[in-house]
Amino acid sequence: MDIRCVWEHNGEDTLLFSVDRVGAYTRGASLAEAMAKMPAEAAAYSRWAELPCPDGEVTVMQEAECYLAIADADSEVIFDTERTPLAPMEYEVLKGLVLSSAKDVLTMYRSFADADAAADPPRETFYGTVPRSARAMYEHTKNVNAAYFDKLGVTADNEGDIFTCRLAGLEALEEAEDFLAVAPRKDGFGEWWSLSKVLRRFLWHDRIHARAMWRLAQKLGDSSVQNTFRF
Repeated sequence: MDIRCVWEHNGEDTLLFSVDRVGAYTRGASLAEAMAKMPAEAAAYSRWAELPCPDGEVTVMQEAECYLAIADADSEVIFDTERTPLAPMEYEVLKGLVLSSAKDVLTMYRSFADADAAADPPRETFYGTVPRSARAMYEHTKNVNAAYFDKLGVTADNEGDIFTCRLAGLEALEEAEDFLAVAPRKDGFGEWWSLSKVLRRFLWHDRIHARAMWRLAQKLGDSSVQNTFRF
């Protein structure tokens, strides 16, 4: 099976997203660099999601140019495949992955011996100060919940742990009888959103910051985190 991808870029700077392993991604200073990383990323994601590992070629099926800070993992692309409604079974599969991902982030965060310890100096990006401690990374990852559901017109909050508030948001979403059929919509910044995109963004965002927590644990020498990392 080929590894089908969407290429989002700002010039050469690249984010490459897997279409069939929803949330899997690579970054690179060029498309070639990001493509070279994708087989290992698709394999790691497949192990996490308990899916067969794709062994075909990396292919680009959609290109999207943007003006965002790609190097800081800023993204706005909506896949062509995300513009069509999800079938009920497709939704249930993605919902299961989104909730499993939240559980794994929570488990890893709770395994840190010192959730407030930092290893890197402060760094600013376009969207603010980069989280440096496990607590800051976890809170940042959790606190997109209300904003993501708002893209679908669903009222949610960031209360409780990451699993609790994400599950509550999904339950609020499902209260609308036709929630699977809601058409893509633009937000106030002109960015397109759909249910498929929101679910992908949860998985992608979790993956980014779970890996950041893992790197932090390595720098801190916190071996208690090792057995909880699944991303």
